[in-house]
Amino acid sequence: MLSRVADNLYWMSRYLERAEHTARLLDVATNLMLEHSPVLSTRRHWERLLKGLHIPQTDDEVMDEYAITNLLTFQTGPVSSIRNCIANARDNARQVREQISSEMWMQLNELHLWIQHASIEAVWREPYPFYRAVKEGSHLFQGITDATMNHDQGWQFIQLGRFMERAGATAALLKVHSEAFPFTSHYQIHVDEYLEWLSLLKSCTAFEAYCKVYTTDLRSNTIMEFLLFNAEFPRSVRFCAEQILVALDAIAQDTSTHRKNRVERIAGRLRAALSFDQVDEILTEGLNRYLENIEYQCGQIHNITYETFINYTVDAALS
Repeated sequence: MLSRVADNLYWMSRYLERAEHTARLLDVATNLMLEHSPVLSTRRHWERLLKGLHIPQTDDEVMDEYAITNLLTFQTGPVSSIRNCIANARDNARQVREQISSEMWMQLNELHLWIQHASIEAVWREPYPFYRAVKEGSHLFQGITDATMNHDQGWQFIQLGRFMERAGATAALLKVHSEAFPFTSHYQIHVDEYLEWLSLLKSCTAFEAYCKVYTTDLRSNTIMEFLLFNAEFPRSVRFCAEQILVALDAIAQDTSTHRKNRVERIAGRLRAALSFDQVDEILTEGLNRYLENIEYQCGQIHNITYETFINYTVDAALS
């Protein structure tokens, strides 16, 4: 496969996953406004939302909920804005239309055209239908992709982009939340923090899945354990690391052993850590440091993947 094509498929998938993630966070945040009574706690939730999406905010910049919603939904500046992400995903898909199915292109193009006609005024009046449509549009594209595209190297690059983005996004969300709500020795959730921990699960579409494993008794340690180490939940960091390794192994089948081993080694190290680490040990040693290391390793996998399969030199290819 041409490196240009691989690059477009990879980023098409990452941008669409990022749009779906942002829509989910905004959907939860706007619903949480109905439950929160103190203005300060609501404002802090929105500040954590920006931080979790790596959107910088200056000390003298005061943004209310309306301004943040507009920024993350329609503004063209930040990469994480939904409109911008979908436009970038469509642009990458347009450059490789011969590699994707016509159904994939039609779905992504329709989603792009639909969001161009939306306005912040309409979204602010009824946010739930809009963000649900964005999430369902992304899920429909993923389903169409799996059903209509050959599961070859191109499909594997789409899988790689999706789970790379998802792993980093979940780790960033957990890090911001753990910084705001330090763990206590008994791991029970204070009544004032219950909605925040519930919103964390809902932000990862994990509430029902969590309850099937741990019941409805929300505890901070079991929530972290589920979102980090559960091997079956598709948004846990461990599940994503497993899928990243599977995609990289499939992509590397036709490459030399040296190049294959290099990219798989770092991905295998992340998967192994998430398979055998224990949440109590991590909480004792420092959860924030652990989550920062996950984000760092995801960045390493991205860089080495590019060096190995996309932006490699002629000498590296010949070797």
